[in-house]
Amino acid sequence: MVPFKFIHTADLHLDSQFKGISGVSDDIRSFLRESTFASLDRLMQLAVSEQVDFIVISGDVYDAQDSSLQAQLRFHEALDRFGEHGIGVYIIHGNHDPLDSPRMKTGKREHVHVFGPEFEQVTLLRRKDQKPAAVIGGISYPTAKVTENTSLRFRRSREESLFHIALLHANVDGDPAHETYSPCTRQDLIHSGYDYWALGHIHKRQILNELPYIVYPGNIQGRSIRETGAKGCYVVQVNEDGKADLMFHELDTVRWFQEEIPIDSMEGEEAFQVQVEDRMQQIRSECQGKMSIVRFVITGRGSLHEKLEEGRIAEELLHELHRKAVRSAAEPSGFEGLVWVESFHVRSGPWIDRNALLLEDSFLGELLRYGQHAREDEKSRSEVFRKALYPLMANRELSRLLNEAADEERNEWLQRAEEMAILLLSSHEEGGGGKIDED
Repeated sequence: MVPFKFIHTADLHLDSQFKGISGVSDDIRSFLRESTFASLDRLMQLAVSEQVDFIVISGDVYDAQDSSLQAQLRFHEALDRFGEHGIGVYIIHGNHDPLDSPRMKTGKREHVHVFGPEFEQVTLLRRKDQKPAAVIGGISYPTAKVTENTSLRFRRSREESLFHIALLHANVDGDPAHETYSPCTRQDLIHSGYDYWALGHIHKRQILNELPYIVYPGNIQGRSIRETGAKGCYVVQVNEDGKADLMFHELDTVRWFQEEIPIDSMEGEEAFQVQVEDRMQQIRSECQGKMSIVRFVITGRGSLHEKLEEGRIAEELLHELHRKAVRSAAEPSGFEGLVWVESFHVRSGPWIDRNALLLEDSFLGELLRYGQHAREDEKSRSEVFRKALYPLMANRELSRLLNEAADEERNEWLQRAEEMAILLLSSHEEGGGGKIDED
């Protein structure tokens, strides 16, 4: 087997609109919209500097079926750049950019192969000497919703000696945070005989299996608070023995964070402001040269909770931080090191002796014990939500949104309900909800 190197990327979502972020200036809004294209540029630079033989893109090149002309032109420009350096590009389309969506065709680019709606395999040649290096199998979404287990169509070719790569846009093992398109299991993929599954669709970077590798590279640029952390792609080096070595490379220009601010031992509004600004500086140091967007989740219990629950403290601080960020973005240094606070989420509570309440022979004690059991036992938690949300399920749109909620969100709802019960049943006056964002 000849050694070779390739890039595995997916979910480019070019020209994503970054909806739901309020208060930003026109300059910041333009920078955010440009960020997916900037990540694409970094992807091109990486492919050239690493001298890869080819690149595979596992679906969702565009963010929407009716992709903008700008997105299409920028992607075609990238394809031409890859071609100038002799880098082959192998593409499948996913649920955001299915084959039936209106867009420009890739044209007759010999170095580009777009897989169709039926499974097919192609043999690729190593760039430097045109020796056969690998077999790539793939299938694109013909329409936006594919509910068939398309992984069952993948079977190893007759060219047994070559490394086999599968391109699939799918939800493996039913990840609840994403729509269940092309559902399959790890065992389905393992039994196929392929050496490397280049997956797309799930935006969280993860290696599900080795021997064979089953890999989600995540998207190249986070687009919301659900997509925190570094985003990028994998460079994969395959040696003479067919062993793959994976190296992750960051490509994002905007990074999302969710940070906790505990108030347990906090005294006064000034201490809260200092804690927030200290965390912002830590983020700025961690992401030099990038713009960062952070959601602060206020946790713990303390005397500051009632004021935070009223909303005034967080709202005024948020306004001031936005004012400074807009001013900073207009300076020559621009967006390098800019930290934008997306929102404050009040998840704190008044000071109570929770352990003592859990032991109390009272309605509140029983309620807290019930809530604790629901958090720890999945069956009980599901039953709580089934009963609580039943009246809302008659509305189709609400039903869809509630069913798509991740476990983290559901646990958050449970915690908020418990805090409200503590406030009401402990004779604490209920505040204004503390909600500063637009969730």
